[in-house]
Amino acid sequence: MIARKFIAGLALAAVAPAGHAGSAPSITAATRVQLPKTILYGVAYYDEYTPVDRVQEDARMMKAAGISVVRIAESTWGTLERQPGVFDFTHVDRMLAAMHEQGIGVIVGTPTYAVPTWLARQHPAVLQNPGEYGTRQNMDITDPDYRAAGERVIVALIDHVKDHPAVIGYQIDNETRTFALDTPRIQAAFKAEMQRKWPSLDALNHAWGLNYWSNRINDWNDFPTTTHSINASMTSAFAEFQRKLVTDFLMWQSQLVRSHARSGQFITHNFDYDFAGGHSSGLQGRANHWRSAAAVDVTGVDIYHPSQEKLTGTEIAFFGDLARSIRKGENYFVIETEAQGFPQWTPFPGQLRLQAFSHVASGANMVSYWHWASTANAIETYWRGLLTQDYKPNPVYDEAKTIGADFKRLGTRLVDLKKDNKVAIYVSNNALTAFDSFKIDGNITYSNVVRGFYDALYRQNIEVDFVSVDSPVALDKYKLVIVPALYAASDAEIATLNDYAKRGGHLLYSFKSGFSDENVKVRYASQPGAIAQAAGATYQLFTIPNNVSLADDPFKVGADGNRARWWMEMLTPTTATVVARYRHPSWPAAAAMTRNAWGKGEVSYVGFMPTDAMMEKLLAGEVGRAGVEVPAERWPLIARKGSTPDGRTLRYLLNYSAEGRSTTAAAAGTELLSNRKMTAGQTVELAPWGVAIMEEGRKPD
Repeated sequence: MIARKFIAGLALAAVAPAGHAGSAPSITAATRVQLPKTILYGVAYYDEYTPVDRVQEDARMMKAAGISVVRIAESTWGTLERQPGVFDFTHVDRMLAAMHEQGIGVIVGTPTYAVPTWLARQHPAVLQNPGEYGTRQNMDITDPDYRAAGERVIVALIDHVKDHPAVIGYQIDNETRTFALDTPRIQAAFKAEMQRKWPSLDALNHAWGLNYWSNRINDWNDFPTTTHSINASMTSAFAEFQRKLVTDFLMWQSQLVRSHARSGQFITHNFDYDFAGGHSSGLQGRANHWRSAAAVDVTGVDIYHPSQEKLTGTEIAFFGDLARSIRKGENYFVIETEAQGFPQWTPFPGQLRLQAFSHVASGANMVSYWHWASTANAIETYWRGLLTQDYKPNPVYDEAKTIGADFKRLGTRLVDLKKDNKVAIYVSNNALTAFDSFKIDGNITYSNVVRGFYDALYRQNIEVDFVSVDSPVALDKYKLVIVPALYAASDAEIATLNDYAKRGGHLLYSFKSGFSDENVKVRYASQPGAIAQAAGATYQLFTIPNNVSLADDPFKVGADGNRARWWMEMLTPTTATVVARYRHPSWPAAAAMTRNAWGKGEVSYVGFMPTDAMMEKLLAGEVGRAGVEVPAERWPLIARKGSTPDGRTLRYLLNYSAEGRSTTAAAAGTELLSNRKMTAGQTVELAPWGVAIMEEGRKPD
């Protein structure tokens, strides 16, 4: 059968469903799942949305473009279940049959993120705001009527499709996060959770500082809702509770799907990120991806980014590195990214190819577009797919065909790229929530700070992983760990970081780290609190810098780059060496950056936010001190590398420029896209928005 041949042709690899230490409990399963051993190329597809009957033609066009997988059904509960218990699988069956005929695999989504009208009418309390229907993810995911209806449709759908040979896996829910998850039911559950965590109200009042403005709670019956709280300790605890609800919800769905799925079928979920400025931009504070990843066999992500002249590749790399990091460096699926997308995203010729291979260069094993075509109605009318509303081939589709052909030819040689990075960035959901409760003037967020550090490393081709308090990876794997704005953290969490340095690691803290404990209570200590001794510096005064530079331009970036921005702490060294001082007539003696020997390693502390130019120089210095190579190439020429399971090295050379560029081959090998043999030092020419893939160390066939 065609689809069975398709699945066999993917050389599926068996992997065990995985959880990790410090995460939510892992899924238990007696079977092992099958992940394709090639690069998948996909689209989301909705027969329900098409203006005419064209599923067969669409499948033929997909096959011609090299599409190897489609995702279906995640948005269409109201079509699948017209009334309670009344199911119509016509569209699902049509899509499965058409894809099966063309040898295209199918990922079936559970359709639970957009509730049908009948459910909202029969059970108004399933909505977060009863009576307000229309938007997606507007439900209370803990509501028993929602859960009962969700279980019914999930079971019916999985039982219906599981034995179809085209179905290779499932996506549970869609972009799950807390949204406005704040109902009387959830507030009551939060209160009960706090009662379990804090048996003593006196201890709770002290930890949260509730004497302020008469917020003190003297009886659990007086426990208020968090909705209008002015206390960041309370709201941060509630945010952590909401994130746990998201993890619990995904675990519930995963266990339900796995108990009905066919042996070997995988489970994934499309985690998404903070969407600001019209694209994916920052860490997701409304879900704990590290813990929720225990619900899936392979991480899936949605990555949307600027295009045209604004295409830098930064978001592709940033969110890919995050996705790869939450499960011990495992590869991941890009379940959604743009083909045409918004009008301002319509790609220049060559950019679709550049984007696709950039995802793979970060470790993606699938690149899939939202979506195949473009809808004719509703809020996403202008969020276009590979095809526009006429459903005819166009230049973007034609370029996709070249990607599909390359993935078909090279996919088995590109799949499962592994990284061995020696630099990591430490991130924290708790620090994010706490920091953003007190945003810096100008609406500066935690993610702005993290991106400031990451982006400077990216521009210098210094690849990184991400770690967190929930990370399964030991810090000792890395030579340098960068800790931006760890605003809220326990003494134990900070001790873990400091001890890493004491054992010989290099640790770089930024401003606003260590300021408050895990309950967002400012430490009664010299700042930066539990970091002060390891950093060898303290401070009392801080301000928003205005016309503040660094004395003697220590990073040699010139007048425009030699400025402090956003925040400045006036450091006083105790045992540390001063790396830089502020230059300002009122604060001439204050240190801006210090470095301190700590055990076998060292701890640096940056008390301000550098400019982009200064950040590059500062981080290059810290990377070099840690014994990590700083590449010579700089953006817009991006170089990403990794190793394959059979020991080959792959180097991706990516030109994020409208001008052609050249570089040299780092070692002898083969440029895979052209199949051209290269010698070490030979010039590699890159077209505008061009790509080259250097393969080194391949054994003769």
